[in-house]
Formats: sequence, C-alpha cells, structure tokens
Amino acid sequence: MKNTIAAIILTKNEEQHIERCISSLVGVCEEIIVVDSYSTDNTVQIAKDMGAKVFQNTWKNYATQFNFGIKKCNIQSEWIWRIDADEYLDKGLAKNVKEAISKCPEHVTGVYVKKRIDFMGKPLLHGGWYPAYHLKIFRKGYGECENRWMDEHIRLTEGKTITVEKGDQVDSNLNNLTWWTEKHNGYATREMVDMLMTEYGLDERKREITPKFYGTEEQRKRWLKIKYIKTPLFIRPFINFVFRYIIKGGFLDGKEGFLWHILQGFWYRMLVDAKIFELKKQFNWDKDKIKEYLIDNYVG
Repeated sequence: MKNTIAAIILTKNEEQHIERCISSLVGVCEEIIVVDSYSTDNTVQIAKDMGAKVFQNTWKNYATQFNFGIKKCNIQSEWIWRIDADEYLDKGLAKNVKEAISKCPEHVTGVYVKKRIDFMGKPLLHGGWYPAYHLKIFRKGYGECENRWMDEHIRLTEGKTITVEKGDQVDSNLNNLTWWTEKHNGYATREMVDMLMTEYGLDERKREITPKFYGTEEQRKRWLKIKYIKTPLFIRPFINFVFRYIIKGGFLDGKEGFLWHILQGFWYRMLVDAKIFELKKQFNWDKDKIKEYLIDNYVG
C-alpha cells in the first residue's frame, strides 16, 4: 500500500502510556502493531479497544522482539515506524513525515526524525540530548534492528535516508523515580553485557552500524561508545558527567536537568562499571572464562 505506515510498539505493562502513544499515531499510521510481552495489566485491552493489532511474544531483548514484529506480524504497509510505548508524536512531526514520504523517490529507504526526552515533565534541551536525530522510519524489507543487548539501532540493508527537521518524537515516561532506578538497574546489566561483548569482539559485527565519527548520529554514537569502552573503569562516568552537564550545557535545564545528569549521566554509568568490575573479579580477570560466560548466557 503506497505511502502507508505501520507503527510497531513493544509493550509490557504499559497501561499508563499506551493510550497516549496510540492516540498520537491515529491518522498517521494505517496499521498500529503492538507486540506485547504478556502484560498483566490493561495494556492489551486498551490497545485492542483503540484499534491496534496485538501480538504476544516472550521477551528476550529489544532487538529480537522488534524483529519479531517486522517478520511475524503480517505488516501490509510500505513503511514501518519504530516507537516506544512511552513515546508519542507531536502534531508537527506526524504531518511532516506524511508529507515527506509522499515525495520520497524509490531509492530513499529511511527517515530520520528528532527525538526529545522529557524527564520529570521537563524537556531536556541541552547537554547534547537535543536535537538528537534517530532513524525511526524505514521501508518494509529494507531494515531491521541490529542484534545487540543495548543501544540497538535500525540498520538499513540498502538505500538512502532523508531527515524531517520539524516536529519531535517525544520520550516522556510518566513513572516515578523508584520505577526509573529499577529499570536502569536492568539496563545496566544489559549495558554491561553489550560493552563486554564489544570489548572481547563477541558482538555480531556484520549486523552492526559501522562506527564513524563523521557519519550518521548512530555511527557517531557507536564510534564514541567504542572510545568510551577503552577508557578506564570508574574514570569514564566522571568524564561523561562533566562533558554533558558542564561543557555541553546540561546545567541549563534546571533542577530536572541536574537530576537527569547525576542519575543517567553519572550514577547509571558508574553502576555499569561496577557490574563490569564485579563480573571480571568473579572470574579472576580471566578473559577466556569471561568470554565463555558471555557466550553461554548471551550469544545466540
């Protein structure tokens, strides 16, 4: 179906967010696909009542769940839009994306949009967090989610991209800080695995975004992450905080910005390093044993 869009939303107990997310997609996406990890709240019923097609699949990680949506949910639309349940589209973005894809030549297979993060109700407009361009929309059959445990991006198999400059895809989670810290504890474990996979060359390179400083947002982020991994444990969280909060002006986002950079830019990064240190110490810093553990538990 020409110029049509299917949104894929991954859910697990997202009744607080799913209505807002789907509402922002109505009139923009001809298909709304929810891939649910067996929610125990009202997520599934709300999504169905709003006209979404709901599929359920056991969670392994984000990449496998999203790729399940691409391959197993019988999508009929020409384009696929990646959006999380706690995200929504502002009206300007929805209109401009529709207009952009209606004018796309066939060799264009991906669309970058701006992502904005709101924390405790405050838009984070400094610290290098905004504007951040992400490849969120791609032609069906020309993209998939790279197979990583953290910081997974959409990888195009071929074609060119365009960027929609006006409008935001807003990440605005409504849960409290207790939920946020518990969630980021889980993220820290995934980040530990991902960083060790990269450090020991166990990640699937052929499926990854190519690291380039002068490349796309994803390529630059991957290049910087590799450099970050090579920086000493426990030193790099300090560097990250100083760079984002002071040099990149994160302090301009007020008290909410301060909390964000302390929690996400320092505490979370330190927690990842502590988990890496703990695992390496557990195996007496033996690289072969650590690699064996990663292969047995996280590869495949």
